[in-house]
Amino acid sequence: MNNTGKPFKKFLLLWGGEFISAIGSGLTSFGLGVYVFQQTGRASAMALVTLLAFLPSLLLAPIAGVFADRYDRRLLMVIGDSFSVIGLVFILLCMLFGKTQLWQICVGVTISSIFTSLLEPAYKATITDLLTAEEYTRASGLAQIASNAKYLISPALAGFLLSISDIKLLIILDICTFFVTVTSTLVVRKGLISKKAESAMSFKKELKDGWITVSKNRGVLVLVITTSVMTFFMGFIQTLAMPMALAFTTSAMVGTLQTVVAMGMLVTSIVVGIIPIKKGYVKILSLALFLEGVFMAGFGFRENILLMSITGFLFFAMMPLANSSLDYLVRTNMDNAVQGRAWALIGVISQLGFVAAYAVSGVLADYVFTPLLVEEGPLANSIGKIIGIGSGRGTGLLIIIAGLLLSIAAVILYQLKSVKNLEKRGDLCTTK
Repeated sequence: MNNTGKPFKKFLLLWGGEFISAIGSGLTSFGLGVYVFQQTGRASAMALVTLLAFLPSLLLAPIAGVFADRYDRRLLMVIGDSFSVIGLVFILLCMLFGKTQLWQICVGVTISSIFTSLLEPAYKATITDLLTAEEYTRASGLAQIASNAKYLISPALAGFLLSISDIKLLIILDICTFFVTVTSTLVVRKGLISKKAESAMSFKKELKDGWITVSKNRGVLVLVITTSVMTFFMGFIQTLAMPMALAFTTSAMVGTLQTVVAMGMLVTSIVVGIIPIKKGYVKILSLALFLEGVFMAGFGFRENILLMSITGFLFFAMMPLANSSLDYLVRTNMDNAVQGRAWALIGVISQLGFVAAYAVSGVLADYVFTPLLVEEGPLANSIGKIIGIGSGRGTGLLIIIAGLLLSIAAVILYQLKSVKNLEKRGDLCTTK
């Protein structure tokens, strides 16, 4: 029984490296968001950068998943971390030699995203390598703190740094964090057996096996597809929260706001890490998603920092509950041998909603909803009297609508029998 302590300590070391890396990524993400919005004044420009920072990593995830099952998972993490710096260096050099154009930022974030694609499936599969089924939800809660440190710490820190310097400092700090991440990953790698390439099986066959692993379980497939619908709605607040806030306040205040609301995720993640969820996964998942939608609607309701802080805090507080439940339901219904490629495909399918949201949210906000709620706009004397008018109110209305639709989708999810059956099979797995 004492053997379980050492693997978890190794997980904590790996977790620490990812935590530092996420803070650095968050600094760059926040800084670029503010920089692009200040240069263009368009939510659609911010959404484009967000899309290009996300899409390559998502599309390459299935290939990265096969790599995670074929080769040394820790070595893949080192390669991904190291080479993702290339994109950041490109943006930094462009800024040092003149005013950076939007296309240059797009190229840089795309390059970085391509190499970052190696990280996620290898990291998730490594958790399974290290831990037992009983430790999954605890590890998931802690992993969410690390992966979301860009929301917890980075915004306020970035806002402060931008008040005394500029975005170049943020990018330099992000570049430096890779040394910590690579070192922690190499230390963990020492104690684990490296996987060797399986030349007997073709690359195409491994991708197909990953799809079969996901699709043969109807409950997993339905859950993942339903999740993609929900990520579509959540993608609106992720893309539009910053431009909505920047329409009436400063970047420093926006940074503080983002950190305050993300504290909700920290609080719940700590609770889940200490007191793991042990039953009622489907119910917790559905309820958490339903409340996320309600709080999203509240976030967009008014240009009021206090209201946005409270509803944003509660929105983030629901995320660890939803993510931990989803993680358990999927992880306990798949074989470990194919988890790398399976997680990669799950990531692609479930996060296609984010891609769609990033692609349309900025355009809808700038060219459809914003004109509706400016002074003398078509909805200024109706909905405008309730939620207010101004350059950011159309964006707020779009967030409200997306939140309400998310709540409706959560109710539908709870009614699906194939998803409820996953919990029964998962319980059998953990009691073996």
